[in-house]
Amino acid sequence: MVFRQPVTKRGGAPAERGFAEHVTAVQKLRREYRKLPENAPVRLAKPTSNLFRFREDSSTPALDVSDFSGVISLDPVEKVADVGGMTTYEELVATTLPHGLMPTVVPQLRTITLGGAVTGLGIESSSFRNGLPHEAVQEMEILTGDGEVVVARRDNEHADLFHGFPNSYGTLGYSLRLRIELEPVSPYVHLRHLRFDSGPQAMDALERICADAGHEGQPVDFVDGVAFGPHELYLTLARFTDQAPWTSDYTGRDIYYRSIPRHADKGPGDYLTVHDYLWRWDTDWFWCSRAFGTQNPVVRALWPRSLKRSDIYRRLVALDRRTDFSRLLNHYRGRPQQEPLIQDIEVGVERGAEFLDFFHREIGMTPVWMCPLRLREPRRGGGGEHVWPLYPLENDRLYVNFGFWGMVDTQPGTRRAHHNRLVEEEVDRLGGHKSLYSDAFYTEEEFWELYNGTAYAKLKETYDPRERLLDLYAKCVGNR
Repeated sequence: MVFRQPVTKRGGAPAERGFAEHVTAVQKLRREYRKLPENAPVRLAKPTSNLFRFREDSSTPALDVSDFSGVISLDPVEKVADVGGMTTYEELVATTLPHGLMPTVVPQLRTITLGGAVTGLGIESSSFRNGLPHEAVQEMEILTGDGEVVVARRDNEHADLFHGFPNSYGTLGYSLRLRIELEPVSPYVHLRHLRFDSGPQAMDALERICADAGHEGQPVDFVDGVAFGPHELYLTLARFTDQAPWTSDYTGRDIYYRSIPRHADKGPGDYLTVHDYLWRWDTDWFWCSRAFGTQNPVVRALWPRSLKRSDIYRRLVALDRRTDFSRLLNHYRGRPQQEPLIQDIEVGVERGAEFLDFFHREIGMTPVWMCPLRLREPRRGGGGEHVWPLYPLENDRLYVNFGFWGMVDTQPGTRRAHHNRLVEEEVDRLGGHKSLYSDAFYTEEEFWELYNGTAYAKLKETYDPRERLLDLYAKCVGNR
């Protein structure tokens, strides 16, 4: 049978979702879309964002998509759910965990939406076995650029849109409903942190552990890692368990990433509830909360738990960008100006140590997050065509995602976005890609070569022939 559960929206009462209500919302949205000026870009009115391509506030009318937040239906027997495209993973997980289920990949931050993770890519520590979030999607209902609503699946007349939607960042259309696969969970997660003294050692171990889905006779359900420096790297291996002798709490005074060296290679490791494991990085936005002083013991004791969240920190960053406060403060204190370096990149595991060596030498920012991934989807038709053409990873290759988020001092006489360009050039040299949620500095020719401009142009012509939506280059590099 299909289970339907009310979903509590932040700041509001539970709102029961269902297919009849969803159909009504779709009809309303199509009417609103037709009313928008044809000569103005179409934008969504969203209360939160996890993008780091900050734009000036626009007076352009925006589509109200609040009706597309919430779980429409959940079938715990078939382990599938129909979910509104604007549903956050926080909302989704709150609905699935009581049934002993979770999405196959839960991105690290609570307010990432299902639609955002699919059109903009997402990753987490289950990605070495489950791939990326869009690989668990069975069908997508999409409002396309020409105002039509289509249902795209792997094997129907819109299969090209289904496979081309990931990494399109809302430039082909917006997902209104997604049917996704879920997987069973246990109540707890057991973590082991392994220390390595060099990048090559860590990458070799990562490749072996992901191939075996195990280590020293124990299964491994989740893998990620942190590089605190060139000679201090940790891999965190985690597995589901039905029992735990204790559980740690990293939403109060303790900080998750600081616990990793403390627990490494010692005793029984660490235990978290499955809920706390999924959001272990959100509380301190990985380690970026230190920029706001919330890792200072005094400040942390006074900072409410409810405000230790990634979306709160991002709002503070957005405020700083709008007011130019940090730049002006550095200027008046006589300190160097700084360049934001907020990126996630992927390279093959066999080139991972090379990237780390470059990064420590040329950038010097620490820590660095490391997360392995392997596409689970076979190549389309068994041939050589990339299954997800706008982010063309090889499906039989283990990649490592490196995430680094912070500020780097600029040097006089260097080019604009010098460190970001260094990263882009090195990733290109190593045959990798970088995510487009943050600033990009490619030329148009470079960009379309990396992100399959030929395939994109065909999709754009089919699903947005009047160019009501921005194209991918204008949105992700032109920052329009």
